[in-house]
Amino acid sequence: MLPPSLLKSRLTLHSIPPSNAFWPEVARALSAASLESGGENNRDLSAWRVVVPAFAHAHLLRAALASALPGAFVPPRINTLSALLDTLPPALNAPIASAGSERLMRLYSELRQHAWLKKIFTARRNTDLLPLAQTLLSLSDELTQALLPSMQDASDVAQRWQTALEELTPSSRELLSDETELVWSIWKSQLDGDDALAVRFGQMLRFAAQANSPLAWISSVEPEPMERAFLQAYAQYQPVLQISLDWRVDTIASAYTTAWPELIDVAATPESQLPTPPDDLFASAEFNVALPPGIALCAAQSIEDEAVQGAQTVLDWLHAGKTQLAIVAQDRVVARRIRALLERAQVHVADETGWKLSTTRAASAIAAWFDVVTQRGETTALLDFLKSPFALADMPDKSAQVMAVEIALRRANVLGEWNSVIYALTDLPDAQKMVATLAQQANLYAGRKTLRGWINTGTVFEVLGMTSALNADPAGQQVLQMLQNIAGMEDDEGGDALFSFSEWRALVNLQMDETSFISPAIDRRVVMLPLNGARLRHFDAVLMVGADSSHLPSQPQETLFFANTVRRELNLATRESRQRQQMRDVAELLAMNPLVVLSWQAHQDGEPNPVSPWIERLELTLARSGAASLPRHRAPIVERSLLEIPAAMPAPVASALRPTRLSSSGYNSFVSCPYQFFAQRMLRLTSLDELSDMPEKRDYGGWLHQILETYHETIRDEAIANNHDQRVAVLVDISQQLFDKVIAKNAAALGYYARWQKVISAYVMWANEREANGWNFVFGEQAYEKILPLRTGEITLHGRVDRIDQNDAGERAVLDYKSNSIAVLNKKLKDHEDHQLAFYGLLSDVSVDAAHYVALEITKDKIGDVVAQDYAQAQKMLEEHIKDTMQAISDGAPMVANGAESVCQYCDVRGLCRKGAW
Repeated sequence: MLPPSLLKSRLTLHSIPPSNAFWPEVARALSAASLESGGENNRDLSAWRVVVPAFAHAHLLRAALASALPGAFVPPRINTLSALLDTLPPALNAPIASAGSERLMRLYSELRQHAWLKKIFTARRNTDLLPLAQTLLSLSDELTQALLPSMQDASDVAQRWQTALEELTPSSRELLSDETELVWSIWKSQLDGDDALAVRFGQMLRFAAQANSPLAWISSVEPEPMERAFLQAYAQYQPVLQISLDWRVDTIASAYTTAWPELIDVAATPESQLPTPPDDLFASAEFNVALPPGIALCAAQSIEDEAVQGAQTVLDWLHAGKTQLAIVAQDRVVARRIRALLERAQVHVADETGWKLSTTRAASAIAAWFDVVTQRGETTALLDFLKSPFALADMPDKSAQVMAVEIALRRANVLGEWNSVIYALTDLPDAQKMVATLAQQANLYAGRKTLRGWINTGTVFEVLGMTSALNADPAGQQVLQMLQNIAGMEDDEGGDALFSFSEWRALVNLQMDETSFISPAIDRRVVMLPLNGARLRHFDAVLMVGADSSHLPSQPQETLFFANTVRRELNLATRESRQRQQMRDVAELLAMNPLVVLSWQAHQDGEPNPVSPWIERLELTLARSGAASLPRHRAPIVERSLLEIPAAMPAPVASALRPTRLSSSGYNSFVSCPYQFFAQRMLRLTSLDELSDMPEKRDYGGWLHQILETYHETIRDEAIANNHDQRVAVLVDISQQLFDKVIAKNAAALGYYARWQKVISAYVMWANEREANGWNFVFGEQAYEKILPLRTGEITLHGRVDRIDQNDAGERAVLDYKSNSIAVLNKKLKDHEDHQLAFYGLLSDVSVDAAHYVALEITKDKIGDVVAQDYAQAQKMLEEHIKDTMQAISDGAPMVANGAESVCQYCDVRGLCRKGAW
């Protein structure tokens, strides 16, 4: 037998025009090739291997074979190239490809050592070089794909590289010399035994050398250099039938070849059949083209209009009995909106375009945990993580515990830091233990580790109860698999490179951004896919969204300095070649599907938005030839009449929800607006306290209560004489002790401290005068409860009294501190805005004869108090009113939303009562 190098290549090219008859033609070609290759009959194709671009094409080929060969037949073995190579048994001493993350971090660890790179690419941190490393690897893979199959030796490649760079101007070469040298050196360093593309190319050639059956290669695009080398090598041993699309001028609709002459395969078309250049063509009217059937244009007025028209079009097609529909997502924003509208109409969309794994809920749970680690238990980050459905998924009654944690942290206004958070949860031992566990696991992310070391921190997810929840979610499974695929370097050169947590997190984020997630789909009546995903597929109807000039053709993305001249010389894809292939994809889509609607937004932000220049060229061609113009499509939207129901003031009845306990603030809420009381106190829809890194007035009031309670207890217990200077010194010392602790945690409290220092002397003067008038401090900050009997049941009043004084006659007075001025407090009592003092009188276990508001704000260098008038009568009236109103609620009285505007203006439940709509 002759050596393979002397055998005649048996590579046969077979071109089929783009149309919905493509797969039937493929079936006939395979049947004929089977007979020509020595098969006994055309129904046994088992000897053939068929390589298709994707598994979706395997179903189309089997269906075409079943139609072409009715009855029993033996199909060929159909695979994608990747699946075909997976069937290859491992060879002895064959190189093992490095994981993508390993190559990336190996290159990154080298790049971060060069300060000049940060300067060139304006990188502020080391992690800013990670996307650069990713870009360089992509460039390296492009060069490997293009040059490796034809590489004879290093000098040959170096010469091609130098020739390509000479295409640039001298000034450009001088400007880009550093970047040029960088890409060149990186690519040479990647051409080793464990390069993934080099290993794959070796597998392809090894598979070709073991060829034992004919091969059919089906693709709508030209093979890549590696694929071309594989087919040529395979053809040395077995017949190869390469089936592709025929782009000769006589196989394509005349309207397309005239409007888009770039489609034509010039090398395969006789010169006499080539169309006249467009400029000369449009100068003359001596040509005829026919209107291509099945094409319509939909010019939408806005993004929402395009989405609504698209969704309605799909629904109309489904109602018409069409079962195979496609949405080509040139504009991803509009496509996502269409998907949402269709799913609202209970039509599932099988999304083949996928979306970034980083946008899934599973990935956001990982990101939330990394935020907790980075911010060392910052409260907002911690709560976001705890609320994730993937965090602590096996915790019993998780929602209640997380709510208790949030309420405790917000009430204590703890902004973060593990020790502060843990201390704030002292009254919640289970939650405290849970947060302590989180803190312990977060500490594992300290220091610098190898990739293998960082991967091992994945066991944290098991401790946090995340692994089982992630495994139960399709996206979560992909996240876990991605983390497992990030292989570390242990024994290889550079395997001991250390990375910080920020670098590890940047790697994980980059991998999630680069990984697509495609949700599993059972209903495939409506498929969403990219333009190149529609190659060699046919549907009952197709909707392309985003057929405007900004999306069709797609905007080119230049990579570093790789200009078209350099790419062309190195045999890389250029902007022109990419746009030509995309134009062929559009022509193929129009030719292979009986109905295609091309939609775009005719206006954006109030400005005209032109349709794709390719569509304009097609319309111009039709107009100049006298053919009918492309029809316009507009899906009618069915109008629906809604019954108007005027809104009325809410007046709920909820006797069963009447609270058993009532505070002063609760009663004031009821007086202000019964509906507010219903929502906040009965339905318990109170809003949570806001976290703030700035002290608020309520914090200031709480500090003053602590200071004054301590001060008056000290004066009483130590019998400090009624001396102004001596007592001022005591109050100053007590104030300083408290504010020193507060300011140590939050320096912003210094302003409140300065504010209080101005009041100290005036307060001592007022307190001394009150003492001189016979009133003495008895106790402060005393909690009280009192049961009021009702006609049916009872209600418990509760509250905390700021201070009780007693005079020499045994009379008692309630004092309530307010960080307001005397004028404000006078107005409050005069207008009868609240009933707090009378409420405290009811709570006291002994008779209270007087009540005062104490103003803790200076007015004319003094402070004072405001006495409540007719205090005994006020208590009696308040008691009767509480009994009457609470009994009325029990009896089913409506609680109407009758609050005054001054109350509604700051009401938390205004959106619930919807005042203004009735």
